Amino acid sequence: MKILITGGAGFIGSHLAEELLKNKENNVTIIDNLSTGRLENIEHLLNNPRFRYVIDTILNEDVIENLVSKNECVYHLAAAVGVKLIMEKPLETIETNVKGTEIILRAANKYKRKTLIASTSEIYGKHVQHTLKEDDNRVMGPIKKWRWAYASSKTIDEFLALAYYIEKKLPVIIARLFNTVGPRQTGAYGMVIPNFVQSALLGKPITVYGSGRQTRSFTYVKDVVKAMIDLMDCPKAPGDVFNIGSKTEISIADLAKKIKKMAGSRSKIIYIPYDKAYGEGFEDMMRRTPDISKIKKIIGYKPTVSLDSIIEEVIEYFKQ
Repeated sequence: MKILITGGAGFIGSHLAEELLKNKENNVTIIDNLSTGRLENIEHLLNNPRFRYVIDTILNEDVIENLVSKNECVYHLAAAVGVKLIMEKPLETIETNVKGTEIILRAANKYKRKTLIASTSEIYGKHVQHTLKEDDNRVMGPIKKWRWAYASSKTIDEFLALAYYIEKKLPVIIARLFNTVGPRQTGAYGMVIPNFVQSALLGKPITVYGSGRQTRSFTYVKDVVKAMIDLMDCPKAPGDVFNIGSKTEISIADLAKKIKKMAGSRSKIIYIPYDKAYGEGFEDMMRRTPDISKIKKIIGYKPTVSLDSIIEEVIEYFKQ
């Protein structure tokens, strides 16, 4: 099969390309503008004759239409991501996520290419009452809190995708990802585990924003990639939304302590208020854990790698 991945030089995209190429019947093309992706992520794939990369933006409609026309399905992962980037460049976040997804869907519809849209648990907003189901209400913060620009832009992406499914019969699948982690992820845009690990290994202060009582669940990147491939192969998946994540919950303060211990670090753990870290306009959610019963039922998904094992692998990655 000929497969297109947008954002394919990114953390998740590079792992997805690698996994798809294990099937010798697949040919994989990626497009990435390298704004957050890195050539180092795909360096080991460059000599594979079934792999091709294009350095360009998903906002280039002519390039996207040409690539979509030549491939049989699309994994759309390209997006403006990371808390730091969102707070610094809200306009770029909105334009890339909304306009970019619209361009992808328009081209996919023209050639009727099955498409998986990578969405985010951010779209649930401040909902904290229980583990989050796909059809739960969303609780957004005020417009002037820029954190919610990303959540709102990805919400529009989901509405667009489902509109194309309903009106145009385009086979579209939405995957809502919950804190995907593993090797190749950098801390440059606010990703917590690589930031903590790098600080611990360098003996620098491990910086926790806010009180540290906020909780998250973390999922190994290869579990996420396998789930996306299985969803793309599942005939019952189009037209629906699926959480991909882990139900194991940990506070950010406890995560910092765990990483410090596992890295054998003497780093101090320090706490910085959100407004000093990101300035005005930031707001966080206190809990974000998925209900994964729906995706388990349709493709048998379940996380296979523990948080400790993930941290061990990330520590080794940065040591190297």
